[in-house]
Amino acid sequence: MTEFEKMSAGKLYDTSEKELAKLRCKAHKLSKDYNDTYEDEEEKRAAILKELCPNLGKGTYLQGPVQFDYGINFFTGENCYVNFNLTVLDCAPVTLGNDVFIGPNCQLVPPVHPLLIEERKIYQKEDGTPYDIEYAKPVVIKSGVWLASGVTVCGGVTIGENSVIGAGSVVTKDIPANVFAAGNPCRVIRAITPEDSVYKKKELL
Repeated sequence: MTEFEKMSAGKLYDTSEKELAKLRCKAHKLSKDYNDTYEDEEEKRAAILKELCPNLGKGTYLQGPVQFDYGINFFTGENCYVNFNLTVLDCAPVTLGNDVFIGPNCQLVPPVHPLLIEERKIYQKEDGTPYDIEYAKPVVIKSGVWLASGVTVCGGVTIGENSVIGAGSVVTKDIPANVFAAGNPCRVIRAITPEDSVYKKKELL
C-alpha cells in the first residue's frame, strides 16, 4: 500500500512521505487561492474548487475561508451549505450527505495521534526529515444534518440523518438520527419532533 492508501484506510502512516507532502502543499495553496477570491467571482471559485475538492455534489456551496489538508478525501452530496471558516483535516474520508448545513468555525478532524509520548513525538529520518506516526478515522455526516457554529467532529464519528448539533459542541461519539445533541462531549438532548416546526412558534409569525 502507498502511504496515501494507508492513511485513507485508517492505518499507521508516515506523514512526511513525499507524495503526501506534495498533496498537502497543493491543497493548502488551493485553499489560500479560494480564500483570496470574492464570492461574485463564480467561475474562478468553481475552477479552484474543481481542483481542490473534486468530489463536491451538485449545488454544494462553500462560503470560505476554508482550510483543507488534502481536499481529495472530502465527499459531499447535493445542496450542502458551508459557512465561514471550515477546517477539514481529511486524512481519512470526510463524507457529507445531501442538504447538510455547516455553520461558521466548524472543524471536521479525522487525525488521531498516539496517547503515549514515546509514540507521539517527532522523529527524524537519517536525512534529517522530521516525521511522526499517526492514523485517521473517517467522519460521516448523513443527509439533513445541521452543525451549528463552532462544532468539532472528531474522527470515527457518524452523525445520523436530520440531526442538529448545538453550537460549540465537540462530537466524540456517534449521534443517532433525528435528534438534537449538544455539549462537550456532545450528547443527545432530545428527539426532534413536528412540534419543533417554526410555524408553530407564534413569536415568529
